[in-house]
Amino acid sequence: MSSVNVVTESRQKLQAAVKDVKLYIDGAFVDAESNEKFDNIEPFTNEKINAVASGGKADINKAAMAARKAFKGEWGKLPLQDRLDYIHKIADAIDRHVDELAPLESYDTGLPIFLTKKMVSRASKNFRFYAEMVSSRMVGDAYQVDDQFLNYTIHKPVGIAGLITPWNAPFMLETWKIAPALATGNTVILKPAEWSPLTANKLAEIIDEEVGLPAGVFNVVHGFGESAGASLVAHEDVELISFTGETATGSEIMKNGADSLKRFSMELGGKSPIIIFDDADLNRALDACTWGIFSFNGERCTANSRLYIHENVADEFISALKERVKNIIVGDPLDEDTQVGPLIHTNHYENVKGYIELAEQEGCEVFQGNVPEEHRKGNYIPPTILLHADNSMRVVQEEVFGPVLAVMTFKDEEEVIEKANDVRYGLAGYVWTKDIQRGHRVSQAVDAGMLWINSQNVRDLRTPFGGSKHSGIGREGGYYAFEFYTEMQVVHVALGDHRIPQFGKK
Repeated sequence: MSSVNVVTESRQKLQAAVKDVKLYIDGAFVDAESNEKFDNIEPFTNEKINAVASGGKADINKAAMAARKAFKGEWGKLPLQDRLDYIHKIADAIDRHVDELAPLESYDTGLPIFLTKKMVSRASKNFRFYAEMVSSRMVGDAYQVDDQFLNYTIHKPVGIAGLITPWNAPFMLETWKIAPALATGNTVILKPAEWSPLTANKLAEIIDEEVGLPAGVFNVVHGFGESAGASLVAHEDVELISFTGETATGSEIMKNGADSLKRFSMELGGKSPIIIFDDADLNRALDACTWGIFSFNGERCTANSRLYIHENVADEFISALKERVKNIIVGDPLDEDTQVGPLIHTNHYENVKGYIELAEQEGCEVFQGNVPEEHRKGNYIPPTILLHADNSMRVVQEEVFGPVLAVMTFKDEEEVIEKANDVRYGLAGYVWTKDIQRGHRVSQAVDAGMLWINSQNVRDLRTPFGGSKHSGIGREGGYYAFEFYTEMQVVHVALGDHRIPQFGKK
């Protein structure tokens, strides 16, 4: 069978298998209280995939009541090892369904299937990792005061975790949050992005059918940010909100949650620099640069969307970069050969397209790859580089979130550090040089939460993930997640009859 026929058959199977999506609350799949639904659209064809229940305030309230009951009841009373056994069961169940989850993710988001296979297969590791972290690293401290006191700390689950997740890598990013939230003993209300509901629903089905979590421990309320999301943030019984998404939305969420004194973890926008010095291994830097901006269809928070290339090697590097851009395979996301697929939604497509038009108006030379004519009905933006950019331009200052790279040159270390820091974002950064002292020096001078030296974005689950400035607040990942998902309690124990002031005694 030809590759075209294989892809066509795969899409037909998905179309036949995907049903309308309901909310998952208190261990049951239910319609929204309002009975409202919204259409989920495939990015490749811009045709309807299915209908999705549109949750709102009443549904969030139902989920919160179920989550509170479970937290105070069976889930909250489980011994630690029994709870972690459930976490391992979720991981095992995900592994059994990787071959279903990966095509669903690709179908729903437009991400190339070669990528979703890797992302989905990593999701189970998030659960196993946190089962291990909780059993081995979620420990307290003890402080002895002479022979009079012993003071010690313990970690306690906070309560109900509200998780609001994005559409760019939905399943992987959902499990990044769900795993530590559940492993530390919280109950969960997940509000997935409305543009990518399929794999969140599939996870609910897997957990419901194969894991047997107590009812109310894990809930999924689909819907829009202004209804389901806002209601989750405002609900007085939801103690914490973990949000990944754009900066403006994060700011609004914090305002709306202020009255109930929620704790927040915010992984927000990025405009990350890749800095390439003239002594760098240019071939490897080129690999990292093209991967870092054009993988995930450019819809990646840590994408190296600003290239600063040393003027001594700029012509050579840009020439090679153009050649790469021309050769990137843009195609059907369900085709194994596709490297860049369509953007997730027409709204986002128009936004990215508008930035490219703006770049031309601002004085950039736009160089693009190719989109095959047969894919024009999809939300395709070809891999794009913006030449002759500078830091004053909006396309350099603002997050485009598409396969668009702004290219600039620099003369020396001091100049490029200043340029790299001259944006409001500070999520990630990449430095390429064979001078390891300079690599450390420049990395530490860049205002960003995460830096990679001579590497693309390679995640280590043990390390903190998050940004500075307008790119976020707080850190998740590794044992750093315990600071967010648990409450630290101090217990003070008197070891003897120490002196107590005797007010009022005669």
